[in-house]
Amino acid sequence: MQWKEFDRLIEAALLEDGARRDVTTDALIPAGMRCRAEMTAKETGIICGLPLAARLCRAFDRRLRFRPCCEDGEEVERGTVVATVSGPAASVLKVERTMLNFVQHLSGIATLTRRYVDAVAGTGAQILDTRKTTPGWRLLEKYAVRCGGGSNHRMGLSDQVLIKDNHLSLRREAGGAGGIADAVRAARKASRRLLVEVEVQSLQELADALPAEPDIILLDNMTPRQVREGAALVRQRCAGGRRPLLEASGGINLGNVRAYAKAGADRISIGALTHSAPALDVSLEIE
Repeated sequence: MQWKEFDRLIEAALLEDGARRDVTTDALIPAGMRCRAEMTAKETGIICGLPLAARLCRAFDRRLRFRPCCEDGEEVERGTVVATVSGPAASVLKVERTMLNFVQHLSGIATLTRRYVDAVAGTGAQILDTRKTTPGWRLLEKYAVRCGGGSNHRMGLSDQVLIKDNHLSLRREAGGAGGIADAVRAARKASRRLLVEVEVQSLQELADALPAEPDIILLDNMTPRQVREGAALVRQRCAGGRRPLLEASGGINLGNVRAYAKAGADRISIGALTHSAPALDVSLEIE
């Protein structure tokens, strides 16, 4: 990660919190006072965002010293000290909340991702995120997914073709020829060097897409049984030839994700990794 890419986000977060106009700290804490504080995990989870917290401290006050005690992607137990911050006491207080917001949110994503990854262990299925990310945070949130052991789907609209139902509906309205297979061929012709993925909502649509040889077929809101039937259909139709990867998405949770993996999904994409992950409880306590 190029952490300098997030300097503007750091500055915006500090500005949002009024960190340089902390009226309480300025009124109560002597200018020359120094302190040391420990950042502690209050629950078991995967830590993420420590390099960003270090950069935030330096950006706010170069006299602050941020020392990580573990690495991003490391699982820690409740009560583990994950980092220390030392320097001017007023500066420690002023960056506390913004720093914790970054670490708690990213650690929450990494922790939830690890739970999904563990749930499909041994099946060969890959856990992926989606584009359902917080605006301006996408690179960070997808980094947190990787720290949790997951993989990234496309970063944006420009690095992979993904034909969805709305594309197909509008194409038909515009008089586009053919159906799903024709759309796949048209997309591949226009974007020769990119992966082409197409979303299908039934086994019939899956069968219709296969002749165009997409790289990935997204099985949207299907049950594990339908995924199993789809995988069997792909094996039958593509025997001895090029087989598309099957991706399952929609309605998947920790309770059923392994069933989807065992049904034959190569990839399982889960929007909740980034849009619904609960923050990991992390505190900063001054010694």
